[in-house]
Amino acid sequence: MTPAPSPEVLQAPLVVEFPFTRSLGPVQSAFLTGLRTRTVLGVRTTDGRVLVPPVEYDPVTADELADLVEVAPTGTVTTWAWNPSPRRGQPLRTPFAWVLVRLDGADTALLHALDASGPDAVRTGMRVRIRWAGEREGAITDIACFEPYDGAEGGEAVPHTGTFTDPVSGIVAPARLDYTYAPGRAQSRYLRALAGRATYGERCPSCRKVYVPPRGACPTCGVATEEQVEVGPRGTVTTFCIVNIKARNLDIEVPYVYAHIALDGADLALHARIGDIPYDEVRMGLRVEPVWSEDGRYPDHYRPTGEPDADYDTYKEML
Repeated sequence: MTPAPSPEVLQAPLVVEFPFTRSLGPVQSAFLTGLRTRTVLGVRTTDGRVLVPPVEYDPVTADELADLVEVAPTGTVTTWAWNPSPRRGQPLRTPFAWVLVRLDGADTALLHALDASGPDAVRTGMRVRIRWAGEREGAITDIACFEPYDGAEGGEAVPHTGTFTDPVSGIVAPARLDYTYAPGRAQSRYLRALAGRATYGERCPSCRKVYVPPRGACPTCGVATEEQVEVGPRGTVTTFCIVNIKARNLDIEVPYVYAHIALDGADLALHARIGDIPYDEVRMGLRVEPVWSEDGRYPDHYRPTGEPDADYDTYKEML
């Protein structure tokens, strides 16, 4: 058989994004609700330190904390780093400094953005104050940023009940990671071969196992793999799960099945969606074949071949 070519390494921009939802305890609820009213709360520890942002348990003693205090909206920069190229979702669209600010009355520092004209305008020890957002909803973004301040210090922390009207009970924080993925030489060859509707693995020169998708090295023996082996296109379902939760931006109706599939000739199962069969008829040992995407670059899903189910002993080592 003719091995796949050895092209340049591929790369592509990728985004991982999901909403992180969490409920708030009484301390975090009071802190975020306070921001909505331009009030900054901290919590006092048993040894008298004031922590801002507040936490529910002492990071040193693990004691439960509930003694809320109010601190000033002014403070001192303890350290900083310049951000010349703000990214999507960051506090400011123009270059700014990330700063740790110890608010007056607090013993710890709060991380946020400082609106400054340039890195020469920022220094450790400089005085700053909060610039509040025009519309506040009970979130850390109610602090739009910090700005330089030349006024007097705000004084000591004062006790606060932490009681507000309509307290915030939970938050949804979007998490997003933008990065460029380079799959390496082995997986680049694998992806380019898929575009020709061929599937290649790589054989370990020591244990002789064929890994699909290839990793460039044998995960068992730790040696490099170079010999390319065409596998499939048919395979066997080794195990599977039924998905009942619809993913955002994924045009697949639930329930559907994702399975581990041991392609013929491979010693490692890959995962893919099973289609063209009712979800409750998918089973271990089911023989399947690829259904290619409209552009023919990759298998969109796998479907039953109509062959008899594979014997368990033929795939039990790949569960």
